Amino acid sequence: MNDAHLHLVFNHFPIIVPIVGLLILVVGLVIKSNSVIRTAFGVFVLGALMTFPAMYTGEGAEEIAEKLPGVTDALIETHEEKAETLAIVNYLLGFVSLIGIWASWKQKSFAKTIAIGVLILGLAGLYFGKMTGTSGGEIRHTEIRAGFGGNQSLTPENNSGEQNDD
Repeated sequence: MNDAHLHLVFNHFPIIVPIVGLLILVVGLVIKSNSVIRTAFGVFVLGALMTFPAMYTGEGAEEIAEKLPGVTDALIETHEEKAETLAIVNYLLGFVSLIGIWASWKQKSFAKTIAIGVLILGLAGLYFGKMTGTSGGEIRHTEIRAGFGGNQSLTPENNSGEQNDD
């Protein structure tokens, strides 16, 4: 197993885990359950922790990917910048969630405010997660890159990826 494979194993967690946390948080806010809200905070902490191996394995994956045909430095750099932004949001989300766990546990008056702040940070994380995931996918999936026309298709008669003008 090389670094590119390890990166593929870990890179989905910083995107998917916060989505799960957001769903749990929304449910907790709607049903007004502090235990469900604390569970969501715990999921966000897990998402922050899972961001570390995704970022750590990214450098090794870059060394491998930059040698592949069709992979440009610009694609990798764009992905790297978006991943760094997502990492900052996830780390901040995890840190604020730790404060939220403490505030909820100690029944502090500002616990609800922290939950709303985490919700907003989580929504920002959704945006940056989508951007990071898409830019990472574009490195190896040419079909999702900008400029890949909707009328291009791979058919049995045209499996080379050439434009199909039918």
